[in-house]
Amino acid sequence: MTTFERHVIQRLLKGFVLFIGSLIVFFIVLHWVEYSDDFLDGGATAWEVFTVFYPSYIPEIIRLTSPLALFLACIYVTGALAQELQLVALQTSGVSLYRLMRPYVLVGSLITVAMFGFNGWVVPRTNEVVVRYENEYLPHGDETVDVSEIHRQNTPNTTLSVGYYDRTRKRAHDVSLQKFADTSRLVARLDAERMEWVDSLDTWRLQDVAQRTPARDTMTQTQHATLDTTLQVYPRDLARSQNDVAAMTIPAARNYLATTRRAGVANLERPLVAYYNKFAYPFANLILVLIGVPLAAVRRRGGQAVRFAVGLLIAFVYLSLQKLTEPFGYAGALPPSLTAWLPHLIFTVVALIILWRTRK
Repeated sequence: MTTFERHVIQRLLKGFVLFIGSLIVFFIVLHWVEYSDDFLDGGATAWEVFTVFYPSYIPEIIRLTSPLALFLACIYVTGALAQELQLVALQTSGVSLYRLMRPYVLVGSLITVAMFGFNGWVVPRTNEVVVRYENEYLPHGDETVDVSEIHRQNTPNTTLSVGYYDRTRKRAHDVSLQKFADTSRLVARLDAERMEWVDSLDTWRLQDVAQRTPARDTMTQTQHATLDTTLQVYPRDLARSQNDVAAMTIPAARNYLATTRRAGVANLERPLVAYYNKFAYPFANLILVLIGVPLAAVRRRGGQAVRFAVGLLIAFVYLSLQKLTEPFGYAGALPPSLTAWLPHLIFTVVALIILWRTRK
């Protein structure tokens, strides 16, 4: 690695940290200004919000803003090198643009890999605190909570299905607990009209229970007036939002989707889009690097201000396109996997066109 490449990597990483730090502060200030009254009226103290809620919210901000921060860092570093005529000197000496981009691509690739792990395992865990606070204190926290047709994985081989859940009373109606020997063979099933949480025992109490077990060509059945059982599903798990998968780690999301499919659940487009986004979104870091470097490598009138304006416009269109395509995936007009990857595929083509048109 040459001295120039080490110099670029150092400046790029410093710029990335600077921009992502600035975006974190901007998001937190904006969020506090908008929701401070709701937090305080709900009984939360400012100390609690700033020492518990916002530290847990920072990973989500990093997940959302890392492509933009890296893109701005690329424009800033490359623009500064162009203004200082360092790029011109290197290109005049025969160094191609592709060769100059090597340290940028290296940093972009490393951050893409890091963000994949960060988004897939770290953010979902910290978001548990964020969701808890939003549901408790913010007025919009409960808007997207599903209370009907709920399906949860109890163990790797058992699935809990609930027709309707009363969050206030912690009571579920039309309950079915199914146990599978493999992906399709049902070996036991327990159905109950109601299931209520018993705080003193930390168990679920089922009422009007029918316990069924397949036996060759018949089904044996045992009736119970009440039955207490311990499950790995708790009241808080039955009150999750429609964006369940977005708040899960990748392994948990994979198991959740497998469980819901096995239980015969339909309309899985929304969770599938969220699942595929866990793999697709980190690539925005690398793609924006491929766009930002050739854009900033060309000297323009107006200097850095023009570069930042053009860069912000492109980044805004890119990130907005991801949100604009999601409703098509939710409605089934596009396959969930294509919905997640389509914006990235489009802007990969845009990056290649910009690279091809830029002077090498």
